[in-house]
Amino acid sequence: MSETDQAETGRIRLPWRRIALATLALAWIGSGIWHSFKPLPEGLALTGGQYPAPVIEFLADDTWVDENGERQTDQVIFDRKLELIGKAERLVVADMFLFNEFAGDADDEDMRALSAELTEALIKRQGSVPELRVVFITDPLNTIYGGIESPHLRAMREAGIEVVLTDLHRLRDSNPAWSGLWRLCCQWVGNNSNGGWLPNPVGDEPITLRSWMRLANFNANHRKTLVVDHGEDWKGLVTSANPHDASSAHSNQALVVSGPAVFDLLASERAIVAFSNADALWERPPQPNSPPARTHDETVQVLTESAIRDAVIGLLDAAGEGDEVELSMFYLSHRGIIEAMKGAAERGASVRALLDPNEHAFGRRKNGVPNRPVAAELTRAGVEVRWCHTTGEQCHEKLLLVRFGDGRAELIAGTANYTRRNLDDLNPETALHLRGSDATPPLVRASERFDERWNNRHGRSYSLDYDEYAVESRLRYWQYRIMEATGLSTF
Repeated sequence: MSETDQAETGRIRLPWRRIALATLALAWIGSGIWHSFKPLPEGLALTGGQYPAPVIEFLADDTWVDENGERQTDQVIFDRKLELIGKAERLVVADMFLFNEFAGDADDEDMRALSAELTEALIKRQGSVPELRVVFITDPLNTIYGGIESPHLRAMREAGIEVVLTDLHRLRDSNPAWSGLWRLCCQWVGNNSNGGWLPNPVGDEPITLRSWMRLANFNANHRKTLVVDHGEDWKGLVTSANPHDASSAHSNQALVVSGPAVFDLLASERAIVAFSNADALWERPPQPNSPPARTHDETVQVLTESAIRDAVIGLLDAAGEGDEVELSMFYLSHRGIIEAMKGAAERGASVRALLDPNEHAFGRRKNGVPNRPVAAELTRAGVEVRWCHTTGEQCHEKLLLVRFGDGRAELIAGTANYTRRNLDDLNPETALHLRGSDATPPLVRASERFDERWNNRHGRSYSLDYDEYAVESRLRYWQYRIMEATGLSTF
C-alpha cells in the first residue's frame, strides 16, 4: 500500500473512532441522567394520613462516657423488637438495612450479636406458630450483592421465612458518574457466592469484581421497620437502629405506634416487595374505619423518601421567635435542610444540633465529612452545635423535634440521615411524624433526653463542645459540597 493510501485509510478510520467514543459518551451520560430521574416504583415517596395515635412509645439506646472515661450503654430498642416478634400470631413484616456480622466483634462486653438474635427470634416464632407468615426484607449489601452467602438469610429460608432482597435496579441512581456506565455494561452479569479474589471492604471473606462494581453504586434500601399483629391490633416500629453486630453500641431512637397509621407503614413495605419479589406479597389485613383526626389531637403520620424531606423543611420553615428546634443526626448535608435551619435561626428560633463527629466507622477513622464543615457553616449562622462524645461507636440518630411557643410540639424520627441520598428519592427511607403538645408523653421524653445529652446530666458525658471538632477549612467544605452533589460518597 502506498503512503498516500495509508494516509487516506488513517483519515477514514479516525472519524469512526471519534464517532464510537462520542456515542459511548452520550450513552453513558444519557444512562446516568435517565436512571437518576426515572419514575419511582409505585408506592414510594409516601405521605400517609394524619391519624389519631392511641399508643406511642419513644425508645432510645443511649451511649455515654462515665466519670472514669469508660464507655457505657443503656439499650432497649432491640429488646422491644424481640418482644413484639414474640407475640405475633398472623404476620411479621421486617425491613432491615444492615443485617450481618461484618466489621465488628460481638464478643466485646458492650456489643451484641444482634443479627443472630433476630434470626433466632424469627425462626423460633415461625416454628411456634406455623400459620404465622414472616416476610423479611433486606438490602443486598448483606450478601455483598450476591458475592457471599449470608448464613442468617439461609437459615431463615430453610425455616420457611420469606426473604426479600430489595431490587436496587428499580431505584434511582445516586452516583450517576459510575452508575450510568455500570447500567450499560455490567448490571446484567449477575454474581456468584462461590468465592472471590478481591478484598472485602466490610468483612474477611474475599469477594468478586462484580461485587465491587455494584458496591460503587452507593445505593441501598436504608429502612429499619417492623410491623406485627398484636392481639386484635397492629403495632409498627420505626427506628434508626440496625440489627448489625458492629452497630450494637450506637446511640439510636425508635418510635412504636399502634392504630391506623400502621396500615400506611405496612403499605409502604408492600411497595418494596411489589417491585422486588411479588411472590412474597401478603394478603392485606382488614383495616378498620378510622375517625378523622382533629387538629388538636395527638396524631402520627407515615412518611417515606422525599416526603420526609418536605416535612422536615416545612417544620423548620414554621419555626421562629420563641420556638425551639432540636436536631440529633448522624449525617447532616442536605442543602435544603441546612438552609431551613439557618432560616429558623435568623427568624429568632433557638436552633440546637447534636451531631456525630463523623470520626468512627467500624474501626476505621473518618475525616469528619460532612458534619464538621456543615457545623462550621451552621455555627456562623447562629445555630448552636455540640458533638456526641463517641469512643468508637456512632451517634446514629435521625431525629428532629420542634417545640413551639404556643405549646405545640412536633417530632420527625426515623431511618433517614439528612442527606441528598437519603431524602431525594434515591434510598428507601421511613419516618414517623408525631404532632401533639409539649405535654404529650413521647414528645416530653424526646425533649428531656435531648436536654440530658446536651447538658451532660447525671455525671454522664454524652456531648462535647463545638471546639472539640471544629473545622473551618474551605477545602473541607467544598469537598463535602462536591461529594454531596455528585453522589461520589457513602453519605
